[in-house]
Amino acid sequence: MRGIYRGAAFGLITALSLTACGSGDSSDSNPLTGSSKDSGGGKSLVVGSANFPENQLLAEIYAEALEAKGLKVTRKFDIGAREVYYDQIVKGGIQVFPEYNGALLATAVDKTSTATGTEEINAELKKKLPSSVEILDSAEAQDKDSVTVTAETAEKYHLKTLADLKSVAGKWTIGAGSEFKTRTQGWVGLKKIYGVEFGKFQPLDAGAQSTLLKLLESDKVQAANIYTTDPAIVADKLVVLEDPKSLFSSQNVTPLVYKSAVNDTAKSALNAVSAKLTTADLQDMMKKLVNDKEDADTIAKEWLTKAGIVS
Repeated sequence: MRGIYRGAAFGLITALSLTACGSGDSSDSNPLTGSSKDSGGGKSLVVGSANFPENQLLAEIYAEALEAKGLKVTRKFDIGAREVYYDQIVKGGIQVFPEYNGALLATAVDKTSTATGTEEINAELKKKLPSSVEILDSAEAQDKDSVTVTAETAEKYHLKTLADLKSVAGKWTIGAGSEFKTRTQGWVGLKKIYGVEFGKFQPLDAGAQSTLLKLLESDKVQAANIYTTDPAIVADKLVVLEDPKSLFSSQNVTPLVYKSAVNDTAKSALNAVSAKLTTADLQDMMKKLVNDKEDADTIAKEWLTKAGIVS
Protein backbone atom coordinates (compact mmCIF):
# COMPACT_ATOMS: atom_id res chain seq x y z
CA MET A 1 0.00 0.00 0.00
CA ARG A 2 2.54 2.49 1.03
CA GLY A 3 5.38 4.79 -0.19
CA ILE A 4 3.38 7.02 -2.52
CA TYR A 5 5.05 10.32 -3.24
CA ARG A 6 7.84 11.33 -5.62
CA GLY A 7 8.60 14.83 -6.88
CA ALA A 8 7.60 15.89 -10.38
CA ALA A 9 10.87 17.31 -11.64
CA PHE A 10 13.27 14.77 -13.09
CA GLY A 11 16.11 15.82 -10.85
CA LEU A 12 13.99 15.52 -7.75
CA ILE A 13 12.67 12.15 -8.87
CA THR A 14 16.20 10.87 -9.42
CA ALA A 15 17.52 12.16 -6.12
CA LEU A 16 14.64 10.77 -4.13
CA SER A 17 14.79 7.44 -5.94
CA LEU A 18 18.45 7.03 -5.09
CA THR A 19 17.71 7.86 -1.48
CA ALA A 20 14.88 5.32 -1.30
CA CYS A 21 16.94 2.61 -2.95
CA GLY A 22 19.70 3.03 -0.40
CA SER A 23 17.46 3.35 2.60
CA GLY A 24 17.37 -0.37 3.31
CA ASP A 25 20.87 -0.05 4.74
CA SER A 26 20.25 3.17 6.62
CA SER A 27 21.28 3.86 10.18
CA ASP A 28 18.96 3.71 13.17
CA SER A 29 18.36 7.44 13.13
CA ASN A 30 14.81 8.67 13.44
CA PRO A 31 14.08 10.67 10.28
CA LEU A 32 11.15 12.45 11.92
CA THR A 33 13.09 13.84 14.87
CA GLY A 34 16.59 13.89 13.42
CA SER A 35 17.96 11.97 16.38
CA SER A 36 19.55 8.55 16.76
CA LYS A 37 17.56 6.56 19.30
CA ASP A 38 18.68 3.24 20.70
CA SER A 39 17.44 2.26 24.15
CA GLY A 40 20.73 0.76 25.19
CA GLY A 41 23.31 -1.94 24.61
CA GLY A 42 22.67 -5.64 24.46
CA LYS A 43 20.04 -7.50 22.53
CA SER A 44 17.18 -5.28 21.42
CA LEU A 45 14.08 -5.45 19.27
CA VAL A 46 14.48 -3.82 15.86
CA VAL A 47 11.42 -1.72 15.08
CA GLY A 48 11.17 -0.69 11.43
CA SER A 49 9.04 1.62 9.32
CA ALA A 50 8.29 2.36 5.70
CA ASN A 51 9.30 5.61 4.03
CA PHE A 52 6.31 7.80 4.77
CA PRO A 53 5.53 9.93 7.86
CA GLU A 54 2.48 8.10 9.19
CA ASN A 55 4.23 4.73 9.24
CA GLN A 56 7.25 6.27 10.92
CA LEU A 57 4.96 7.78 13.56
CA LEU A 58 3.30 4.40 14.18
CA ALA A 59 6.72 2.77 14.49
CA GLU A 60 7.67 5.38 17.08
CA ILE A 61 4.49 4.60 19.03
CA TYR A 62 5.38 0.89 18.96
CA ALA A 63 8.96 1.63 20.03
CA GLU A 64 7.92 3.79 23.00
CA ALA A 65 5.28 1.27 24.09
CA LEU A 66 7.90 -1.49 24.09
CA GLU A 67 10.40 0.67 25.98
CA ALA A 68 7.76 1.43 28.59
CA LYS A 69 7.74 -2.31 29.33
CA GLY A 70 11.49 -2.25 29.92
CA LEU A 71 12.41 -3.72 26.53
CA LYS A 72 15.40 -2.50 24.54
CA VAL A 73 14.59 -1.09 21.11
CA THR A 74 16.58 -0.16 18.03
CA ARG A 75 14.80 2.04 15.51
CA LYS A 76 15.30 1.40 11.81
CA PHE A 77 12.94 3.82 10.14
CA ASP A 78 12.44 5.10 6.58
CA ILE A 79 13.39 1.79 4.95
CA GLY A 80 11.30 2.03 1.79
CA ALA A 81 8.17 0.46 0.34
CA ARG A 82 6.89 -3.04 1.17
CA GLU A 83 8.79 -4.39 -1.80
CA VAL A 84 11.97 -3.37 0.07
CA TYR A 85 11.23 -4.09 3.73
CA TYR A 86 9.04 -7.22 3.71
CA ASP A 87 11.84 -9.73 3.13
CA GLN A 88 13.83 -8.10 5.92
CA ILE A 89 11.00 -8.86 8.35
CA VAL A 90 10.61 -12.44 7.14
CA LYS A 91 14.35 -13.01 7.63
CA GLY A 92 14.44 -11.34 11.06
CA GLY A 93 16.49 -8.25 10.23
CA ILE A 94 13.45 -6.26 11.35
CA GLN A 95 11.38 -7.73 14.13
CA VAL A 96 8.47 -5.35 14.72
CA PHE A 97 6.69 -3.39 12.00
CA PRO A 98 3.43 -1.39 11.78
CA GLU A 99 1.62 -2.90 8.81
CA TYR A 100 -1.72 -2.36 7.06
CA ASN A 101 -3.39 -5.75 6.91
CA GLY A 102 -5.19 -5.55 3.55
CA ALA A 103 -2.21 -4.17 1.68
CA LEU A 104 0.11 -6.70 3.31
CA LEU A 105 -2.08 -9.56 2.10
CA ALA A 106 -2.67 -8.25 -1.42
CA THR A 107 0.84 -7.01 -2.23
CA ALA A 108 3.17 -9.39 -0.39
CA VAL A 109 1.40 -12.54 0.78
CA ASP A 110 -1.26 -13.45 -1.79
CA LYS A 111 -1.68 -11.16 -4.79
CA THR A 112 -4.68 -13.19 -5.94
CA SER A 113 -6.64 -12.73 -2.71
CA THR A 114 -10.09 -11.17 -2.98
CA ALA A 115 -10.56 -10.64 0.77
CA THR A 116 -11.78 -7.16 1.66
CA GLY A 117 -13.01 -7.20 5.28
CA THR A 118 -10.81 -7.05 8.38
CA GLU A 119 -11.67 -10.50 9.77
CA GLU A 120 -11.43 -12.20 6.39
CA ILE A 121 -8.09 -10.55 5.64
CA ASN A 122 -6.60 -11.47 9.01
CA ALA A 123 -7.79 -15.07 8.69
CA GLU A 124 -5.98 -15.37 5.36
CA LEU A 125 -2.84 -13.73 6.72
CA LYS A 126 -2.69 -16.17 9.61
CA LYS A 127 -2.88 -19.08 7.17
CA LYS A 128 -0.56 -17.75 4.48
CA LEU A 129 2.20 -15.73 6.15
CA PRO A 130 5.65 -17.37 6.21
CA SER A 131 6.17 -19.42 9.38
CA SER A 132 8.81 -17.01 10.71
CA VAL A 133 6.36 -14.13 11.15
CA GLU A 134 2.88 -13.46 12.48
CA ILE A 135 0.38 -10.64 12.85
CA LEU A 136 -0.84 -9.50 16.25
CA ASP A 137 -4.15 -7.78 17.00
CA SER A 138 -5.40 -5.26 14.45
CA ALA A 139 -6.34 -1.76 15.52
CA GLU A 140 -9.67 -0.17 14.67
CA ALA A 141 -7.55 2.53 13.01
CA GLN A 142 -7.41 2.34 9.23
CA ASP A 143 -5.61 4.32 6.58
CA LYS A 144 -6.72 3.32 3.11
CA ASP A 145 -5.45 4.09 -0.33
CA SER A 146 -7.73 6.30 -2.37
CA VAL A 147 -8.06 7.98 -5.71
CA THR A 148 -8.65 11.62 -4.87
CA VAL A 149 -9.42 14.70 -6.98
CA THR A 150 -9.95 18.38 -6.28
CA ALA A 151 -13.45 19.63 -5.52
CA GLU A 152 -13.38 21.63 -8.76
CA THR A 153 -12.53 18.54 -10.82
CA ALA A 154 -15.21 16.46 -9.10
CA GLU A 155 -17.85 19.11 -9.77
CA LYS A 156 -16.81 19.78 -13.38
CA TYR A 157 -16.83 16.11 -14.41
CA HIS A 158 -19.58 14.92 -12.05
CA LEU A 159 -17.28 12.50 -10.23
CA LYS A 160 -18.51 10.61 -7.19
CA THR A 161 -17.19 7.05 -7.54
CA LEU A 162 -14.18 5.41 -9.16
CA ALA A 163 -16.46 4.16 -11.93
CA ASP A 164 -17.17 7.76 -12.93
CA LEU A 165 -13.53 8.12 -14.03
CA LYS A 166 -14.00 5.78 -16.98
CA SER A 167 -15.04 8.49 -19.43
CA VAL A 168 -12.25 10.96 -18.55
CA ALA A 169 -9.24 9.03 -17.23
CA GLY A 170 -7.79 8.30 -20.67
CA LYS A 171 -6.89 11.97 -21.03
CA TRP A 172 -5.63 12.38 -17.45
CA THR A 173 -2.51 11.78 -15.40
CA ILE A 174 -2.64 10.09 -12.00
CA GLY A 175 0.06 10.70 -9.40
CA ALA A 176 1.07 7.80 -7.15
CA GLY A 177 3.99 5.74 -5.90
CA SER A 178 5.81 3.74 -8.54
CA GLU A 179 4.54 0.48 -7.00
CA PHE A 180 0.93 1.64 -7.51
CA LYS A 181 1.23 0.95 -11.24
CA THR A 182 1.85 -2.79 -10.77
CA ARG A 183 -0.44 -3.47 -7.82
CA THR A 184 -3.93 -4.95 -7.97
CA GLN A 185 -4.95 -2.36 -5.40
CA GLY A 186 -3.84 0.32 -7.83
CA TRP A 187 -3.52 0.81 -11.59
CA VAL A 188 -4.12 -2.89 -12.37
CA GLY A 189 -7.29 -3.11 -10.30
CA LEU A 190 -8.66 0.18 -11.56
CA LYS A 191 -8.61 -1.25 -15.08
CA LYS A 192 -9.79 -4.76 -14.14
CA ILE A 193 -12.53 -3.84 -11.69
CA TYR A 194 -13.72 -0.45 -12.92
CA GLY A 195 -12.53 -0.33 -16.53
CA VAL A 196 -10.56 2.81 -15.69
CA GLU A 197 -7.18 3.39 -17.34
CA PHE A 198 -5.36 6.69 -17.01
CA GLY A 199 -3.53 8.15 -19.98
CA LYS A 200 -0.36 8.85 -18.02
CA PHE A 201 1.24 7.82 -14.74
CA GLN A 202 3.35 10.19 -12.63
CA PRO A 203 5.50 8.31 -10.07
CA LEU A 204 6.01 10.07 -6.74
CA ASP A 205 8.14 9.45 -3.68
CA ALA A 206 7.14 9.21 -0.02
CA GLY A 207 9.07 12.35 0.93
CA ALA A 208 7.29 14.64 -1.53
CA GLN A 209 3.74 14.87 -0.20
CA SER A 210 3.64 18.63 -0.65
CA THR A 211 4.78 18.19 -4.26
CA LEU A 212 1.93 15.75 -4.94
CA LEU A 213 -0.64 18.16 -3.55
CA LYS A 214 0.78 21.04 -5.60
CA LEU A 215 0.64 18.89 -8.73
CA LEU A 216 -2.98 17.97 -8.01
CA GLU A 217 -4.11 21.48 -7.17
CA SER A 218 -2.30 22.98 -10.17
CA ASP A 219 -3.95 20.37 -12.44
CA LYS A 220 -0.60 18.88 -13.51
CA VAL A 221 -2.03 15.60 -12.29
CA GLN A 222 -5.78 15.25 -12.32
CA ALA A 223 -6.04 12.47 -9.74
CA ALA A 224 -3.82 11.22 -6.94
CA ASN A 225 -3.36 8.17 -4.73
CA ILE A 226 -3.66 9.83 -1.31
CA TYR A 227 -4.01 8.07 2.04
CA THR A 228 -7.36 8.67 3.70
CA THR A 229 -5.83 9.97 6.95
CA ASP A 230 -3.94 12.72 5.11
CA PRO A 231 -4.98 16.03 6.75
CA ALA A 232 -4.86 17.74 3.34
CA ILE A 233 -8.09 15.98 2.35
CA VAL A 234 -10.04 18.05 4.86
CA ALA A 235 -7.87 21.16 4.83
CA ASP A 236 -7.87 21.48 1.02
CA LYS A 237 -11.42 20.17 0.55
CA LEU A 238 -10.30 17.32 -1.69
CA VAL A 239 -12.76 14.64 -2.84
CA VAL A 240 -12.03 10.97 -2.15
CA LEU A 241 -13.87 9.00 -4.82
CA GLU A 242 -16.11 6.27 -3.46
CA ASP A 243 -15.06 2.66 -3.98
CA PRO A 244 -18.30 0.61 -4.12
CA LYS A 245 -16.56 -2.50 -5.50
CA SER A 246 -13.90 -2.50 -2.75
CA LEU A 247 -10.82 -2.15 -4.92
CA PHE A 248 -9.06 -0.92 -1.79
CA SER A 249 -9.57 -3.43 1.01
CA SER A 250 -9.61 -2.84 4.76
CA GLN A 251 -6.30 -1.42 5.91
CA ASN A 252 -6.22 -1.80 9.67
CA VAL A 253 -2.99 -0.88 11.42
CA THR A 254 -1.59 -4.26 12.48
CA PRO A 255 1.75 -5.25 14.07
CA LEU A 256 3.76 -7.68 11.95
CA VAL A 257 6.43 -9.40 14.06
CA TYR A 258 9.28 -11.87 13.73
CA LYS A 259 8.10 -14.67 16.01
CA SER A 260 11.31 -15.83 17.64
CA ALA A 261 12.33 -12.31 18.68
CA VAL A 262 9.08 -11.15 20.25
CA ASN A 263 8.15 -12.43 23.71
CA ASP A 264 4.83 -12.22 25.53
CA THR A 265 5.73 -8.89 27.12
CA ALA A 266 6.36 -7.35 23.71
CA LYS A 267 3.18 -8.83 22.27
CA SER A 268 1.16 -7.47 25.17
CA ALA A 269 2.61 -3.99 24.65
CA LEU A 270 1.84 -3.99 20.93
CA ASN A 271 -1.66 -5.40 21.38
CA ALA A 272 -2.35 -2.67 23.95
CA VAL A 273 -1.63 -0.09 21.26
CA SER A 274 -3.99 -1.83 18.84
CA ALA A 275 -6.73 -1.98 21.47
CA LYS A 276 -6.72 1.81 21.83
CA LEU A 277 -5.77 3.22 18.41
CA THR A 278 -8.67 4.61 16.37
CA THR A 279 -8.88 6.19 12.94
CA ALA A 280 -9.79 9.50 14.61
CA ASP A 281 -6.62 9.24 16.73
CA LEU A 282 -4.56 8.66 13.61
CA GLN A 283 -6.12 11.61 11.80
CA ASP A 284 -5.52 13.87 14.77
CA MET A 285 -1.88 12.79 15.12
CA MET A 286 -1.26 13.23 11.39
CA LYS A 287 -2.57 16.79 11.60
CA LYS A 288 -0.11 17.50 14.39
CA LEU A 289 2.72 15.87 12.47
CA VAL A 290 2.08 17.31 9.01
CA ASN A 291 0.31 20.63 9.60
CA ASP A 292 1.55 21.64 13.04
CA LYS A 293 5.10 20.28 12.52
CA GLU A 294 5.26 18.63 15.95
CA ASP A 295 7.94 16.00 16.59
CA ALA A 296 6.88 12.40 16.16
CA ASP A 297 8.30 11.25 19.50
CA THR A 298 6.34 14.00 21.29
CA ILE A 299 3.12 13.07 19.50
CA ALA A 300 3.69 9.37 20.25
CA LYS A 301 4.33 9.96 23.96
CA GLU A 302 1.30 12.23 24.22
CA TRP A 303 -1.00 9.65 22.65
CA LEU A 304 0.42 6.74 24.66
CA THR A 305 -0.08 8.70 27.86
CA LYS A 306 -3.64 9.72 26.95
CA ALA A 307 -4.41 6.08 26.07
CA GLY A 308 -3.12 4.95 29.48
CA ILE A 309 -0.39 2.80 27.95
CA VAL A 310 2.46 4.77 29.50
CA SER A 311 2.50 7.06 32.51
